[in-house]
Amino acid sequence: MTTTNSVSEKESIAARLMQRLMHDAGVPRVDFRAPAKEQALVGPDSLSWRVFKNPVALFIGGVTAVLLELAEPRVRSGVWDHTSFRTDSLPRMKRTGLAAMVTVYGARSVAEKMIAGVNRMHGHVAGVTPDGAAYQASDPELLDWVQATASFGFLEAYAAFVTPLSTADKDRFYAEGASAAALYGAVGAPRSLAEQQKQFAAMRPKLERSDIVFEFLDIMGRTKILPLPFHPLQGMFIRAGAEILPSDIRTMLGLDDWRLKPWEKKLVQWAGAVSDKVRIPGTPAVQACERLGLPANYLYR
Repeated sequence: MTTTNSVSEKESIAARLMQRLMHDAGVPRVDFRAPAKEQALVGPDSLSWRVFKNPVALFIGGVTAVLLELAEPRVRSGVWDHTSFRTDSLPRMKRTGLAAMVTVYGARSVAEKMIAGVNRMHGHVAGVTPDGAAYQASDPELLDWVQATASFGFLEAYAAFVTPLSTADKDRFYAEGASAAALYGAVGAPRSLAEQQKQFAAMRPKLERSDIVFEFLDIMGRTKILPLPFHPLQGMFIRAGAEILPSDIRTMLGLDDWRLKPWEKKLVQWAGAVSDKVRIPGTPAVQACERLGLPANYLYR
Protein backbone atom coordinates (compact mmCIF):
# COMPACT_ATOMS: atom_id res chain seq x y z
CA MET A 1 0.00 0.00 0.00
CA THR A 2 2.83 2.36 0.87
CA THR A 3 4.48 1.80 -2.51
CA THR A 4 1.24 2.44 -4.37
CA ASN A 5 0.61 5.64 -2.46
CA SER A 6 4.18 6.78 -3.09
CA VAL A 7 3.85 6.25 -6.84
CA SER A 8 0.48 8.01 -6.86
CA GLU A 9 1.98 10.99 -5.01
CA LYS A 10 4.87 11.21 -7.48
CA GLU A 11 2.45 11.07 -10.41
CA SER A 12 0.45 13.90 -8.86
CA ILE A 13 3.54 16.06 -8.34
CA ALA A 14 4.84 15.55 -11.87
CA ALA A 15 1.44 15.85 -13.54
CA ARG A 16 0.51 19.08 -11.76
CA LEU A 17 3.89 20.59 -12.57
CA MET A 18 3.66 19.74 -16.27
CA GLN A 19 0.04 20.95 -16.51
CA ARG A 20 0.96 24.20 -14.84
CA LEU A 21 3.86 24.71 -17.24
CA MET A 22 1.91 23.84 -20.38
CA HIS A 23 -1.75 24.81 -20.01
CA ASP A 24 -3.39 28.21 -19.78
CA ALA A 25 -6.51 29.92 -21.10
CA GLY A 26 -4.34 31.93 -23.50
CA VAL A 27 -2.37 28.96 -24.82
CA PRO A 28 -3.69 26.89 -27.76
CA ARG A 29 -4.27 23.19 -27.25
CA VAL A 30 -2.47 20.74 -29.49
CA ASP A 31 -3.46 17.09 -29.87
CA PHE A 32 -0.13 15.29 -30.15
CA ARG A 33 -1.95 12.05 -30.98
CA ALA A 34 -2.73 13.21 -34.53
CA PRO A 35 -2.25 12.54 -37.36
CA ALA A 36 -1.93 8.89 -36.41
CA LYS A 37 1.39 7.19 -37.24
CA GLU A 38 3.02 10.39 -38.55
CA GLN A 39 6.62 10.76 -37.43
CA ALA A 40 8.04 13.83 -35.67
CA LEU A 41 11.07 15.82 -36.79
CA VAL A 42 13.14 13.59 -34.48
CA GLY A 43 12.40 10.00 -33.58
CA PRO A 44 11.10 8.53 -30.30
CA ASP A 45 14.43 6.78 -29.64
CA SER A 46 16.16 10.16 -29.52
CA LEU A 47 17.72 11.80 -26.50
CA SER A 48 15.53 14.83 -27.26
CA TRP A 49 12.38 12.85 -26.47
CA ARG A 50 13.87 11.89 -23.10
CA VAL A 51 14.98 15.40 -22.19
CA PHE A 52 11.83 17.29 -23.16
CA LYS A 53 9.49 14.99 -21.25
CA ASN A 54 10.93 16.26 -17.96
CA PRO A 55 9.11 19.34 -16.57
CA VAL A 56 11.88 20.20 -14.12
CA ALA A 57 14.51 20.28 -16.87
CA LEU A 58 12.14 22.35 -19.02
CA PHE A 59 11.61 24.95 -16.29
CA ILE A 60 15.26 25.26 -15.31
CA GLY A 61 16.57 25.05 -18.86
CA GLY A 62 14.10 27.68 -19.98
CA VAL A 63 15.44 30.10 -17.37
CA THR A 64 19.00 29.44 -18.49
CA ALA A 65 18.11 29.97 -22.15
CA VAL A 66 16.36 33.29 -21.49
CA LEU A 67 19.27 34.56 -19.37
CA LEU A 68 21.65 33.81 -22.24
CA GLU A 69 19.32 35.42 -24.77
CA LEU A 70 18.97 38.56 -22.66
CA ALA A 71 22.76 38.81 -22.46
CA GLU A 72 22.85 39.55 -26.22
CA PRO A 73 21.71 43.18 -26.71
CA ARG A 74 19.93 42.68 -30.05
CA VAL A 75 18.06 39.59 -28.87
CA ARG A 76 17.31 41.36 -25.59
CA SER A 77 15.71 44.32 -27.37
CA GLY A 78 13.72 42.00 -29.61
CA VAL A 79 12.36 40.01 -26.66
CA TRP A 80 11.73 42.97 -24.37
CA ASP A 81 10.30 45.37 -26.96
CA HIS A 82 8.29 43.03 -29.15
CA THR A 83 6.77 40.42 -26.84
CA SER A 84 4.27 40.44 -23.99
CA PHE A 85 6.74 39.01 -21.49
CA ARG A 86 6.72 42.01 -19.16
CA THR A 87 2.93 42.41 -19.11
CA ASP A 88 1.70 38.85 -19.65
CA SER A 89 4.63 36.71 -18.65
CA LEU A 90 3.09 33.34 -17.78
CA PRO A 91 1.02 32.82 -20.97
CA ARG A 92 4.02 34.05 -22.98
CA MET A 93 6.30 31.48 -21.34
CA LYS A 94 3.74 28.74 -21.86
CA ARG A 95 3.36 29.55 -25.55
CA THR A 96 7.13 29.29 -25.90
CA GLY A 97 7.05 25.97 -24.05
CA LEU A 98 4.30 24.68 -26.31
CA ALA A 99 6.34 25.62 -29.39
CA ALA A 100 9.23 23.54 -28.02
CA MET A 101 6.89 20.59 -27.42
CA VAL A 102 5.47 20.76 -30.94
CA THR A 103 8.97 20.98 -32.40
CA VAL A 104 10.08 17.83 -30.59
CA TYR A 105 6.94 15.69 -30.27
CA GLY A 106 4.49 17.05 -32.84
CA ALA A 107 3.79 15.26 -36.10
CA ARG A 108 6.09 16.61 -38.80
CA SER A 109 3.26 18.33 -40.69
CA VAL A 110 2.07 20.03 -37.50
CA ALA A 111 5.58 21.13 -36.50
CA GLU A 112 6.39 22.47 -39.96
CA LYS A 113 3.18 24.51 -40.04
CA MET A 114 3.85 25.97 -36.59
CA ILE A 115 7.47 26.81 -37.40
CA ALA A 116 6.42 28.54 -40.62
CA GLY A 117 4.07 30.70 -38.55
CA VAL A 118 6.85 31.58 -36.11
CA ASN A 119 9.11 32.52 -39.02
CA ARG A 120 6.44 34.80 -40.49
CA MET A 121 6.08 36.52 -37.13
CA HIS A 122 9.85 36.95 -36.83
CA GLY A 123 9.84 38.60 -40.25
CA HIS A 124 7.98 41.56 -38.74
CA VAL A 125 10.24 41.98 -35.71
CA ALA A 126 12.93 44.63 -36.16
CA GLY A 127 14.23 47.63 -34.31
CA VAL A 128 17.20 49.42 -32.82
CA THR A 129 18.87 48.69 -29.49
CA PRO A 130 19.37 51.50 -26.94
CA ASP A 131 22.98 51.71 -28.15
CA GLY A 132 21.84 52.24 -31.74
CA ALA A 133 22.46 48.77 -33.21
CA ALA A 134 19.84 47.71 -35.75
CA TYR A 135 18.43 44.21 -35.46
CA GLN A 136 15.99 41.85 -37.15
CA ALA A 137 14.63 38.71 -35.55
CA SER A 138 15.28 36.87 -38.81
CA ASP A 139 19.03 37.64 -38.66
CA PRO A 140 20.75 34.22 -39.03
CA GLU A 141 23.29 35.05 -36.32
CA LEU A 142 20.54 35.82 -33.82
CA LEU A 143 18.52 32.77 -34.84
CA ASP A 144 21.61 30.62 -34.33
CA TRP A 145 22.16 32.13 -30.89
CA VAL A 146 18.57 31.58 -29.77
CA GLN A 147 18.67 27.99 -30.99
CA ALA A 148 22.01 27.36 -29.28
CA THR A 149 20.92 28.88 -25.97
CA ALA A 150 17.72 26.84 -25.90
CA SER A 151 19.55 23.60 -26.65
CA PHE A 152 22.22 24.40 -24.08
CA GLY A 153 19.69 25.28 -21.39
CA PHE A 154 17.51 22.20 -21.67
CA LEU A 155 20.44 19.82 -22.14
CA GLU A 156 22.51 21.16 -19.25
CA ALA A 157 19.48 21.29 -16.94
CA TYR A 158 18.77 17.63 -17.67
CA ALA A 159 22.43 16.67 -17.18
CA ALA A 160 22.79 18.61 -13.92
CA PHE A 161 19.45 17.89 -12.25
CA VAL A 162 18.08 14.69 -13.77
CA THR A 163 20.85 12.35 -14.89
CA PRO A 164 24.48 12.90 -15.97
CA LEU A 165 25.17 12.82 -19.70
CA SER A 166 28.37 11.95 -21.55
CA THR A 167 30.02 14.04 -24.25
CA ALA A 168 28.68 11.55 -26.79
CA ASP A 169 25.16 12.04 -25.41
CA LYS A 170 25.50 15.81 -25.73
CA ASP A 171 26.84 15.52 -29.28
CA ARG A 172 23.84 13.37 -30.12
CA PHE A 173 21.39 15.90 -28.64
CA TYR A 174 22.80 18.83 -30.63
CA ALA A 175 22.86 16.78 -33.83
CA GLU A 176 19.22 15.75 -33.32
CA GLY A 177 18.13 19.40 -33.29
CA ALA A 178 19.71 20.27 -36.63
CA SER A 179 16.68 19.62 -38.85
CA ALA A 180 14.32 21.68 -36.69
CA ALA A 181 16.92 24.45 -36.34
CA ALA A 182 17.20 24.66 -40.12
CA LEU A 183 13.43 25.04 -40.44
CA TYR A 184 13.61 27.99 -38.04
CA GLY A 185 16.36 29.50 -40.17
CA ALA A 186 19.12 28.70 -37.67
CA VAL A 187 21.30 26.95 -40.24
CA GLY A 188 24.45 27.68 -38.23
CA ALA A 189 23.17 26.28 -34.94
CA PRO A 190 25.66 23.92 -33.23
CA ARG A 191 25.51 20.25 -34.14
CA SER A 192 27.88 19.02 -31.44
CA LEU A 193 29.16 20.01 -28.02
CA ALA A 194 32.39 21.29 -29.58
CA GLU A 195 30.43 23.51 -31.99
CA GLN A 196 28.32 24.83 -29.09
CA GLN A 197 31.43 25.74 -27.13
CA LYS A 198 32.97 27.40 -30.19
CA GLN A 199 29.82 29.43 -30.81
CA PHE A 200 29.61 30.57 -27.20
CA ALA A 201 33.26 31.65 -27.31
CA ALA A 202 32.63 33.64 -30.51
CA MET A 203 29.54 35.33 -29.05
CA ARG A 204 31.07 36.09 -25.66
CA PRO A 205 32.50 39.54 -26.65
CA LYS A 206 29.02 40.61 -27.80
CA LEU A 207 27.31 39.74 -24.52
CA GLU A 208 26.80 42.30 -21.78
CA ARG A 209 25.29 42.82 -18.37
CA SER A 210 21.86 44.44 -18.25
CA ASP A 211 19.34 45.45 -15.60
CA ILE A 212 16.74 43.71 -17.77
CA VAL A 213 18.23 40.38 -16.66
CA PHE A 214 17.34 41.22 -13.07
CA GLU A 215 13.92 42.49 -14.16
CA PHE A 216 13.35 39.11 -15.80
CA LEU A 217 14.42 37.28 -12.64
CA ASP A 218 12.12 39.48 -10.56
CA ILE A 219 9.19 38.68 -12.85
CA MET A 220 9.99 34.97 -12.63
CA GLY A 221 10.07 35.18 -8.86
CA ARG A 222 6.78 37.07 -8.57
CA THR A 223 4.82 35.07 -11.15
CA LYS A 224 3.03 32.06 -9.67
CA ILE A 225 4.27 29.43 -12.09
CA LEU A 226 4.29 26.28 -9.95
CA PRO A 227 1.22 24.84 -8.22
CA LEU A 228 0.68 26.15 -4.67
CA PRO A 229 2.30 23.25 -2.75
CA PHE A 230 5.49 23.66 -4.80
CA HIS A 231 5.96 27.44 -4.57
CA PRO A 232 9.08 27.02 -2.35
CA LEU A 233 10.73 25.11 -5.19
CA GLN A 234 10.22 27.91 -7.70
CA GLY A 235 13.02 30.11 -6.36
CA MET A 236 15.33 27.09 -6.35
CA PHE A 237 14.47 26.27 -9.96
CA ILE A 238 15.19 29.87 -10.99
CA ARG A 239 18.56 29.88 -9.23
CA ALA A 240 19.31 26.47 -10.73
CA GLY A 241 18.87 28.07 -14.14
CA ALA A 242 21.48 30.69 -13.25
CA GLU A 243 23.81 28.12 -11.72
CA ILE A 244 24.27 26.11 -14.92
CA LEU A 245 25.24 29.14 -16.98
CA PRO A 246 28.86 29.08 -18.21
CA SER A 247 30.80 30.48 -15.26
CA ASP A 248 32.28 33.44 -17.16
CA ILE A 249 28.87 34.50 -18.47
CA ARG A 250 27.28 34.08 -15.03
CA THR A 251 29.95 36.36 -13.55
CA MET A 252 29.59 38.90 -16.34
CA LEU A 253 25.82 39.06 -15.76
CA GLY A 254 26.34 39.58 -12.02
CA LEU A 255 24.67 36.31 -11.06
CA ASP A 256 27.35 34.62 -8.99
CA ASP A 257 25.13 34.98 -5.92
CA TRP A 258 22.28 33.20 -7.71
CA ARG A 259 23.52 29.75 -6.75
CA LEU A 260 21.99 26.80 -4.97
CA LYS A 261 22.99 25.70 -1.51
CA PRO A 262 24.14 22.05 -1.42
CA TRP A 263 20.90 20.87 0.18
CA GLU A 264 18.85 22.84 -2.36
CA LYS A 265 20.74 21.23 -5.23
CA LYS A 266 19.95 17.79 -3.84
CA LEU A 267 16.27 18.71 -3.54
CA VAL A 268 16.13 19.97 -7.13
CA GLN A 269 17.86 16.79 -8.30
CA TRP A 270 15.30 14.74 -6.40
CA ALA A 271 12.49 16.63 -8.14
CA GLY A 272 14.16 16.10 -11.51
CA ALA A 273 14.63 12.39 -10.90
CA VAL A 274 11.02 11.92 -9.76
CA SER A 275 9.70 13.77 -12.81
CA ASP A 276 11.78 11.60 -15.11
CA LYS A 277 10.48 8.26 -13.88
CA VAL A 278 6.75 8.82 -13.62
CA ARG A 279 4.57 8.71 -16.71
CA ILE A 280 2.24 11.71 -16.89
CA PRO A 281 -0.95 10.91 -18.87
CA GLY A 282 -1.99 13.48 -21.45
CA THR A 283 1.38 15.15 -21.84
CA PRO A 284 2.93 15.74 -25.29
CA ALA A 285 5.47 12.96 -24.73
CA VAL A 286 2.84 10.36 -23.87
CA GLN A 287 0.42 11.48 -26.59
CA ALA A 288 3.21 11.38 -29.19
CA CYS A 289 3.98 7.79 -28.22
CA GLU A 290 0.29 6.97 -28.61
CA ARG A 291 0.31 8.58 -32.06
CA LEU A 292 3.10 6.26 -33.17
CA GLY A 293 1.54 3.17 -31.62
CA LEU A 294 4.18 2.91 -28.90
CA PRO A 295 3.45 1.86 -25.32
CA ALA A 296 2.38 4.75 -23.11
CA ASN A 297 5.35 4.05 -20.83
CA TYR A 298 7.85 3.90 -23.73
CA LEU A 299 9.90 6.86 -22.45
CA TYR A 300 9.68 5.79 -18.82
CA ARG A 301 10.98 2.26 -18.96
